[in-house]
Amino acid sequence: MKLVKLELETIPLGHPLPFILRSATGVLLAQKGYVVQSKDELQQMALRGMSLCVDTDESGESHRAYVSKLHSMVREGKTLGAIASTQFVTDGKGPDSTAPTITDPTVRPNWHDIQTRASNVLRQPESTSFMTRLFQLHADLALLTQRQTDATLFALMHLSAGETRLYSATHAMLVSVVCMLAARTVLQWPEERVNSLGLAALTMNISMTELQDQLAQQSLPLSSAQIEAIDGHSQKSVDMLNNLGIHDPDWLDAVRHHHDRSPGPLTGRPPAQQMARLIQRADIFGARMAPRATRFPLPSTAAMQGSYFDEDKKVDEAGAALVKAVGMYAPGSYVKLASGEVAVVTRRGATPSTPRVSVVISRQGMAMAEPPPRDTARPDFKITAGLPAREVKVKLPLERLLTLV
Repeated sequence: MKLVKLELETIPLGHPLPFILRSATGVLLAQKGYVVQSKDELQQMALRGMSLCVDTDESGESHRAYVSKLHSMVREGKTLGAIASTQFVTDGKGPDSTAPTITDPTVRPNWHDIQTRASNVLRQPESTSFMTRLFQLHADLALLTQRQTDATLFALMHLSAGETRLYSATHAMLVSVVCMLAARTVLQWPEERVNSLGLAALTMNISMTELQDQLAQQSLPLSSAQIEAIDGHSQKSVDMLNNLGIHDPDWLDAVRHHHDRSPGPLTGRPPAQQMARLIQRADIFGARMAPRATRFPLPSTAAMQGSYFDEDKKVDEAGAALVKAVGMYAPGSYVKLASGEVAVVTRRGATPSTPRVSVVISRQGMAMAEPPPRDTARPDFKITAGLPAREVKVKLPLERLLTLV
Protein backbone atom coordinates (compact mmCIF):
# COMPACT_ATOMS: atom_id res chain seq x y z
CA MET A 1 0.00 0.00 0.00
CA LYS A 2 1.43 3.36 -1.07
CA LEU A 3 -0.57 6.15 0.55
CA VAL A 4 -0.43 9.70 -0.82
CA LYS A 5 -1.93 12.50 1.27
CA LEU A 6 -4.56 14.62 -0.49
CA GLU A 7 -5.33 18.29 0.02
CA LEU A 8 -9.00 18.83 0.90
CA GLU A 9 -9.34 21.23 -2.04
CA THR A 10 -8.59 18.41 -4.47
CA ILE A 11 -11.58 16.29 -3.47
CA PRO A 12 -14.53 16.90 -5.82
CA LEU A 13 -17.68 17.81 -3.88
CA GLY A 14 -21.00 16.66 -5.31
CA HIS A 15 -19.31 14.24 -7.75
CA PRO A 16 -18.66 10.49 -7.45
CA LEU A 17 -15.15 9.93 -6.09
CA PRO A 18 -12.85 8.59 -8.84
CA PHE A 19 -10.77 6.70 -6.25
CA ILE A 20 -11.03 5.08 -2.82
CA LEU A 21 -10.42 7.45 0.10
CA ARG A 22 -8.33 6.08 2.96
CA SER A 23 -7.09 7.35 6.31
CA ALA A 24 -3.44 8.02 7.17
CA THR A 25 -3.22 4.41 8.35
CA GLY A 26 -4.95 2.95 5.30
CA VAL A 27 -8.41 2.48 6.82
CA LEU A 28 -11.23 2.75 4.25
CA LEU A 29 -13.11 6.06 4.59
CA ALA A 30 -15.13 6.13 1.35
CA GLN A 31 -15.53 3.80 -1.59
CA LYS A 32 -14.91 4.89 -5.16
CA GLY A 33 -18.17 6.38 -6.43
CA TYR A 34 -19.21 7.81 -3.05
CA VAL A 35 -20.50 11.39 -3.35
CA VAL A 36 -19.12 13.81 -0.75
CA GLN A 37 -21.90 16.38 -0.42
CA SER A 38 -20.28 19.19 1.58
CA LYS A 39 -17.01 20.62 2.87
CA ASP A 40 -18.17 19.86 6.43
CA GLU A 41 -18.56 16.17 5.59
CA LEU A 42 -15.09 16.18 4.05
CA GLN A 43 -13.57 17.83 7.10
CA GLN A 44 -15.22 15.25 9.37
CA MET A 45 -13.66 12.49 7.26
CA ALA A 46 -10.26 14.17 7.54
CA LEU A 47 -10.58 14.43 11.32
CA ARG A 48 -11.64 10.79 11.58
CA GLY A 49 -8.75 9.59 9.44
CA MET A 50 -6.15 12.16 10.59
CA SER A 51 -5.76 12.95 6.89
CA LEU A 52 -7.24 11.87 3.57
CA CYS A 53 -5.15 9.59 1.41
CA VAL A 54 -5.29 7.61 -1.81
CA ASP A 55 -3.47 4.32 -2.30
CA THR A 56 -1.58 4.65 -5.58
CA ASP A 57 -1.19 0.85 -5.77
CA GLU A 58 -4.94 0.36 -6.08
CA SER A 59 -5.89 3.58 -7.88
CA GLY A 60 -4.21 3.00 -11.23
CA GLU A 61 -2.26 5.33 -13.47
CA SER A 62 -5.28 7.43 -14.39
CA HIS A 63 -6.09 8.18 -10.74
CA ARG A 64 -2.47 9.07 -10.04
CA ALA A 65 -2.53 11.47 -12.98
CA TYR A 66 -5.77 12.99 -11.69
CA VAL A 67 -4.35 13.51 -8.20
CA SER A 68 -1.15 14.97 -9.64
CA LYS A 69 -3.13 17.40 -11.76
CA LEU A 70 -5.19 18.59 -8.81
CA HIS A 71 -2.09 19.07 -6.65
CA SER A 72 -0.49 21.11 -9.42
CA MET A 73 -3.56 23.35 -9.64
CA VAL A 74 -3.47 23.95 -5.89
CA ARG A 75 0.25 24.84 -6.04
CA GLU A 76 -0.43 27.21 -8.95
CA GLY A 77 -3.07 29.03 -6.94
CA LYS A 78 -6.00 28.11 -9.19
CA THR A 79 -9.45 29.12 -7.97
CA LEU A 80 -11.59 26.58 -6.14
CA GLY A 81 -14.10 26.81 -9.00
CA ALA A 82 -11.46 25.77 -11.51
CA ILE A 83 -10.29 22.94 -9.26
CA ALA A 84 -13.84 21.69 -8.67
CA SER A 85 -14.55 21.63 -12.42
CA THR A 86 -11.51 19.48 -13.20
CA GLN A 87 -12.76 16.33 -14.90
CA PHE A 88 -11.53 12.83 -14.27
CA VAL A 89 -10.30 11.06 -17.41
CA THR A 90 -9.60 7.34 -17.36
CA ASP A 91 -6.76 5.37 -18.87
CA GLY A 92 -9.07 3.00 -20.72
CA LYS A 93 -8.88 0.28 -18.07
CA GLY A 94 -11.35 1.42 -15.42
CA PRO A 95 -15.15 1.47 -15.34
CA ASP A 96 -15.23 4.79 -17.26
CA SER A 97 -13.26 3.42 -20.16
CA THR A 98 -14.35 4.32 -23.68
CA ALA A 99 -13.35 0.82 -24.77
CA PRO A 100 -16.02 -1.91 -24.60
CA THR A 101 -16.58 -3.07 -21.04
CA ILE A 102 -18.89 -6.01 -21.77
CA THR A 103 -16.54 -8.33 -23.62
CA ASP A 104 -18.42 -11.51 -22.72
CA PRO A 105 -22.22 -11.05 -22.43
CA THR A 106 -22.53 -14.42 -20.68
CA VAL A 107 -20.47 -13.24 -17.69
CA ARG A 108 -22.28 -11.25 -15.01
CA PRO A 109 -20.89 -7.69 -14.79
CA ASN A 110 -20.11 -5.65 -11.68
CA TRP A 111 -23.25 -3.57 -11.39
CA HIS A 112 -21.80 -1.21 -8.80
CA ASP A 113 -19.09 -0.29 -11.31
CA ILE A 114 -21.69 0.24 -14.03
CA GLN A 115 -23.69 2.42 -11.65
CA THR A 116 -20.67 4.61 -10.85
CA ARG A 117 -19.70 4.73 -14.51
CA ALA A 118 -23.18 5.88 -15.54
CA SER A 119 -23.19 8.58 -12.88
CA ASN A 120 -19.80 9.86 -14.05
CA VAL A 121 -20.97 9.96 -17.67
CA LEU A 122 -24.21 11.82 -16.96
CA ARG A 123 -22.60 14.26 -14.53
CA GLN A 124 -19.90 15.26 -17.04
CA PRO A 125 -21.61 16.11 -20.34
CA GLU A 126 -18.97 18.78 -20.98
CA SER A 127 -16.24 16.12 -21.11
CA THR A 128 -14.60 15.72 -24.53
CA SER A 129 -15.19 11.95 -24.30
CA PHE A 130 -18.86 12.29 -23.31
CA MET A 131 -20.36 11.09 -26.59
CA THR A 132 -18.15 8.01 -26.79
CA ARG A 133 -18.79 7.09 -23.16
CA LEU A 134 -22.54 7.65 -23.47
CA PHE A 135 -22.87 5.48 -26.57
CA GLN A 136 -20.76 2.75 -24.99
CA LEU A 137 -22.86 2.79 -21.81
CA HIS A 138 -26.00 2.48 -23.92
CA ALA A 139 -24.48 -0.31 -26.03
CA ASP A 140 -23.57 -2.28 -22.90
CA LEU A 141 -27.03 -1.83 -21.38
CA ALA A 142 -28.68 -2.84 -24.65
CA LEU A 143 -26.53 -5.97 -24.87
CA LEU A 144 -27.19 -6.95 -21.25
CA THR A 145 -30.92 -6.32 -21.72
CA GLN A 146 -30.98 -8.87 -24.52
CA ARG A 147 -28.50 -11.44 -23.21
CA GLN A 148 -29.08 -11.25 -19.42
CA THR A 149 -32.59 -9.84 -19.29
CA ASP A 150 -33.76 -11.02 -15.88
CA ALA A 151 -30.40 -10.41 -14.18
CA THR A 152 -30.27 -6.90 -15.64
CA LEU A 153 -33.78 -6.09 -14.45
CA PHE A 154 -32.97 -7.62 -11.05
CA ALA A 155 -29.80 -5.57 -10.59
CA LEU A 156 -31.37 -2.25 -11.58
CA MET A 157 -34.51 -2.87 -9.52
CA HIS A 158 -32.39 -3.76 -6.49
CA LEU A 159 -30.15 -0.70 -6.87
CA SER A 160 -33.10 1.63 -7.53
CA ALA A 161 -35.01 0.43 -4.46
CA GLY A 162 -32.16 1.28 -2.14
CA GLU A 163 -30.31 4.10 -3.90
CA THR A 164 -30.23 7.79 -2.98
CA ARG A 165 -26.59 8.78 -3.59
CA LEU A 166 -26.51 7.94 -7.32
CA TYR A 167 -30.26 8.12 -7.86
CA SER A 168 -30.30 9.99 -11.17
CA ALA A 169 -28.03 7.63 -13.10
CA THR A 170 -29.60 4.49 -11.58
CA HIS A 171 -33.07 5.76 -12.44
CA ALA A 172 -32.02 6.64 -16.00
CA MET A 173 -30.57 3.16 -16.56
CA LEU A 174 -33.70 1.45 -15.22
CA VAL A 175 -36.01 3.55 -17.41
CA SER A 176 -33.78 2.98 -20.44
CA VAL A 177 -33.70 -0.79 -19.96
CA VAL A 178 -37.43 -1.32 -19.34
CA CYS A 179 -38.32 0.96 -22.26
CA MET A 180 -36.00 -0.89 -24.65
CA LEU A 181 -37.34 -4.23 -23.46
CA ALA A 182 -40.99 -3.21 -23.94
CA ALA A 183 -40.32 -1.57 -27.32
CA ARG A 184 -38.42 -4.57 -28.66
CA THR A 185 -40.40 -7.52 -27.30
CA VAL A 186 -43.95 -6.17 -26.97
CA LEU A 187 -44.34 -3.23 -29.35
CA GLN A 188 -41.81 -4.75 -31.81
CA TRP A 189 -40.32 -1.46 -32.88
CA PRO A 190 -37.38 -1.52 -35.31
CA GLU A 191 -33.96 -1.74 -33.69
CA GLU A 192 -32.88 1.75 -34.75
CA ARG A 193 -35.89 3.22 -33.00
CA VAL A 194 -35.31 1.08 -29.91
CA ASN A 195 -31.77 2.47 -29.69
CA SER A 196 -32.98 6.07 -30.00
CA LEU A 197 -35.49 5.33 -27.25
CA GLY A 198 -32.83 3.89 -24.95
CA LEU A 199 -30.55 6.89 -25.48
CA ALA A 200 -33.40 9.34 -24.93
CA ALA A 201 -34.26 7.65 -21.62
CA LEU A 202 -30.62 7.76 -20.50
CA THR A 203 -30.34 11.49 -21.24
CA MET A 204 -33.85 12.74 -20.38
CA ASN A 205 -32.60 14.47 -17.20
CA ILE A 206 -29.04 15.26 -18.24
CA SER A 207 -29.43 18.95 -17.40
CA MET A 208 -30.29 18.15 -13.77
CA THR A 209 -28.33 15.00 -12.89
CA GLU A 210 -26.64 16.54 -9.86
CA LEU A 211 -29.86 18.23 -8.76
CA GLN A 212 -31.74 14.93 -8.89
CA ASP A 213 -29.12 13.28 -6.71
CA GLN A 214 -29.37 16.17 -4.27
CA LEU A 215 -33.17 16.11 -4.16
CA ALA A 216 -33.22 12.37 -3.41
CA GLN A 217 -31.48 13.14 -0.12
CA GLN A 218 -33.00 16.55 0.60
CA SER A 219 -35.54 16.83 3.41
CA LEU A 220 -36.12 20.59 3.10
CA PRO A 221 -38.81 22.04 0.79
CA LEU A 222 -37.77 22.87 -2.77
CA SER A 223 -36.24 26.30 -3.27
CA SER A 224 -37.51 28.61 -6.01
CA ALA A 225 -34.31 27.98 -7.99
CA GLN A 226 -34.81 24.21 -7.74
CA ILE A 227 -38.43 24.47 -8.87
CA GLU A 228 -37.35 26.56 -11.86
CA ALA A 229 -34.65 24.03 -12.77
CA ILE A 230 -37.10 21.13 -12.55
CA ASP A 231 -39.75 22.91 -14.62
CA GLY A 232 -37.31 23.74 -17.41
CA HIS A 233 -35.13 20.64 -17.41
CA SER A 234 -36.68 18.93 -20.44
CA GLN A 235 -35.95 21.77 -22.86
CA LYS A 236 -32.60 22.48 -21.24
CA SER A 237 -31.63 18.83 -21.71
CA VAL A 238 -32.57 19.09 -25.39
CA ASP A 239 -30.47 22.24 -25.74
CA MET A 240 -27.48 20.54 -24.11
CA LEU A 241 -27.79 17.51 -26.38
CA ASN A 242 -28.07 19.75 -29.43
CA ASN A 243 -24.92 21.60 -28.44
CA LEU A 244 -23.15 18.27 -27.98
CA GLY A 245 -23.94 17.32 -31.56
CA ILE A 246 -27.06 15.18 -31.13
CA HIS A 247 -29.40 15.85 -34.05
CA ASP A 248 -31.61 12.74 -34.03
CA PRO A 249 -35.08 14.39 -34.09
CA ASP A 250 -36.85 11.45 -32.43
CA TRP A 251 -34.30 11.30 -29.62
CA LEU A 252 -34.53 15.05 -29.00
CA ASP A 253 -38.32 15.21 -29.22
CA ALA A 254 -38.69 12.25 -26.87
CA VAL A 255 -36.56 14.07 -24.29
CA ARG A 256 -38.47 17.32 -24.87
CA HIS A 257 -41.86 15.66 -24.28
CA HIS A 258 -41.00 12.96 -21.72
CA HIS A 259 -43.11 14.66 -19.04
CA ASP A 260 -46.14 15.32 -21.26
CA ARG A 261 -49.37 13.92 -19.88
CA SER A 262 -51.20 12.66 -22.95
CA PRO A 263 -53.43 9.62 -22.36
CA GLY A 264 -54.71 7.54 -25.22
CA PRO A 265 -53.45 4.92 -27.68
CA LEU A 266 -49.99 5.06 -29.23
CA THR A 267 -51.30 4.43 -32.71
CA GLY A 268 -51.48 7.61 -34.73
CA ARG A 269 -48.86 9.46 -32.74
CA PRO A 270 -45.54 10.43 -34.34
CA PRO A 271 -42.70 8.04 -33.42
CA ALA A 272 -41.08 10.55 -31.04
CA GLN A 273 -44.37 11.06 -29.19
CA GLN A 274 -44.75 7.30 -28.79
CA MET A 275 -41.21 7.13 -27.40
CA ALA A 276 -41.94 10.01 -25.03
CA ARG A 277 -45.08 8.31 -23.73
CA LEU A 278 -43.24 5.06 -23.04
CA ILE A 279 -40.49 6.96 -21.20
CA GLN A 280 -43.09 8.91 -19.21
CA ARG A 281 -44.79 5.70 -18.04
CA ALA A 282 -41.47 4.05 -17.12
CA ASP A 283 -40.32 7.27 -15.42
CA ILE A 284 -43.35 7.13 -13.12
CA PHE A 285 -42.67 3.50 -12.28
CA GLY A 286 -39.00 4.08 -11.45
CA ALA A 287 -39.62 7.23 -9.42
CA ARG A 288 -42.38 5.72 -7.25
CA MET A 289 -40.37 2.68 -6.20
CA ALA A 290 -37.21 4.65 -5.36
CA PRO A 291 -36.56 5.97 -1.83
CA ARG A 292 -36.46 9.67 -0.94
CA ALA A 293 -35.46 11.50 2.21
CA THR A 294 -39.05 12.75 2.50
CA ARG A 295 -41.03 9.60 1.71
CA PHE A 296 -40.89 5.83 1.68
CA PRO A 297 -40.78 3.97 -1.66
CA LEU A 298 -43.77 2.03 -2.92
CA PRO A 299 -43.68 -1.71 -3.63
CA SER A 300 -42.91 -2.36 -7.29
CA THR A 301 -46.48 -3.61 -7.80
CA ALA A 302 -47.99 -0.30 -6.67
CA ALA A 303 -45.42 1.61 -8.73
CA MET A 304 -46.26 -0.49 -11.79
CA GLN A 305 -49.98 0.14 -11.33
CA GLY A 306 -49.24 3.87 -11.53
CA SER A 307 -47.85 3.24 -15.02
CA TYR A 308 -50.53 0.76 -16.09
CA PHE A 309 -53.44 3.17 -15.60
CA ASP A 310 -53.40 6.52 -17.35
CA GLU A 311 -54.52 9.99 -16.25
CA ASP A 312 -58.14 9.02 -16.97
CA LYS A 313 -57.88 5.81 -14.87
CA LYS A 314 -57.97 3.69 -18.02
CA VAL A 315 -55.46 1.06 -19.12
CA ASP A 316 -52.58 2.85 -20.82
CA GLU A 317 -51.17 1.18 -23.93
CA ALA A 318 -47.57 2.16 -23.16
CA GLY A 319 -47.96 1.19 -19.50
CA ALA A 320 -49.51 -2.14 -20.46
CA ALA A 321 -46.50 -2.82 -22.73
CA LEU A 322 -44.20 -2.23 -19.77
CA VAL A 323 -46.18 -4.61 -17.55
CA LYS A 324 -46.19 -7.30 -20.23
CA ALA A 325 -42.42 -6.95 -20.75
CA VAL A 326 -41.32 -6.67 -17.12
CA GLY A 327 -44.14 -8.37 -15.25
CA MET A 328 -46.39 -7.13 -12.49
CA TYR A 329 -43.73 -8.33 -10.06
CA ALA A 330 -40.42 -7.34 -11.61
CA PRO A 331 -37.20 -9.28 -10.93
CA GLY A 332 -35.53 -7.78 -7.89
CA SER A 333 -38.78 -6.95 -6.09
CA TYR A 334 -40.09 -8.59 -2.92
CA VAL A 335 -43.41 -10.38 -2.40
CA LYS A 336 -45.47 -12.10 0.29
CA LEU A 337 -46.65 -15.63 -0.54
CA ALA A 338 -49.82 -17.46 0.48
CA SER A 339 -47.53 -19.79 2.45
CA GLY A 340 -46.59 -16.89 4.75
CA GLU A 341 -43.07 -16.74 3.33
CA VAL A 342 -41.31 -13.64 1.97
CA ALA A 343 -39.59 -14.10 -1.37
CA VAL A 344 -37.55 -12.14 -3.87
CA VAL A 345 -38.60 -12.28 -7.53
CA THR A 346 -35.76 -13.80 -9.54
CA ARG A 347 -37.21 -14.18 -13.03
CA ARG A 348 -40.27 -13.26 -15.04
CA GLY A 349 -42.83 -16.04 -15.34
CA ALA A 350 -45.24 -17.44 -17.90
CA THR A 351 -47.67 -14.65 -16.99
CA PRO A 352 -47.08 -11.17 -15.52
CA SER A 353 -48.48 -12.33 -12.16
CA THR A 354 -46.63 -15.66 -11.79
CA PRO A 355 -42.89 -14.91 -11.67
CA ARG A 356 -40.20 -17.24 -10.39
CA VAL A 357 -39.23 -16.45 -6.80
CA SER A 358 -36.87 -17.61 -4.06
CA VAL A 359 -37.75 -17.50 -0.35
CA VAL A 360 -35.55 -15.24 1.78
CA ILE A 361 -37.65 -15.33 4.99
CA SER A 362 -39.49 -18.44 6.19
CA ARG A 363 -43.06 -18.45 7.54
CA GLN A 364 -41.49 -18.49 11.00
CA GLY A 365 -39.67 -15.24 10.23
CA MET A 366 -36.23 -16.84 9.90
CA ALA A 367 -33.70 -15.87 7.21
CA MET A 368 -33.03 -18.62 4.69
CA ALA A 369 -29.34 -19.45 4.28
CA GLU A 370 -30.08 -21.14 0.94
CA PRO A 371 -33.23 -19.49 -0.49
CA PRO A 372 -35.42 -22.23 -2.02
CA PRO A 373 -37.40 -21.56 -5.23
CA ARG A 374 -41.19 -21.42 -5.27
CA ASP A 375 -43.72 -21.83 -8.10
CA THR A 376 -46.11 -18.88 -7.75
CA ALA A 377 -48.55 -20.49 -10.18
CA ARG A 378 -49.41 -22.97 -7.39
CA PRO A 379 -52.24 -21.84 -5.05
CA ASP A 380 -50.18 -22.53 -1.91
CA PHE A 381 -47.38 -20.26 -3.16
CA LYS A 382 -49.54 -17.63 -4.82
CA ILE A 383 -48.35 -14.03 -4.41
CA THR A 384 -50.63 -12.20 -2.00
CA ALA A 385 -48.89 -8.82 -1.86
CA GLY A 386 -45.90 -6.85 -3.03
CA LEU A 387 -43.49 -5.60 -0.36
CA PRO A 388 -41.22 -2.53 -0.39
CA ALA A 389 -37.57 -3.46 0.09
CA ARG A 390 -37.40 -1.46 3.35
CA GLU A 391 -39.85 -3.88 5.01
CA VAL A 392 -37.69 -6.91 4.26
CA LYS A 393 -35.34 -7.25 7.21
CA VAL A 394 -32.96 -9.68 5.53
CA LYS A 395 -30.41 -7.72 3.52
CA LEU A 396 -28.41 -9.87 1.13
CA PRO A 397 -25.76 -8.26 -1.09
CA LEU A 398 -26.61 -7.87 -4.74
CA GLU A 399 -23.88 -10.28 -5.82
CA ARG A 400 -25.40 -13.03 -3.64
CA LEU A 401 -28.92 -12.33 -4.83
CA LEU A 402 -27.88 -12.48 -8.48
CA THR A 403 -26.81 -16.09 -7.99
CA LEU A 404 -30.50 -16.92 -7.53
CA VAL A 405 -31.44 -15.59 -10.98
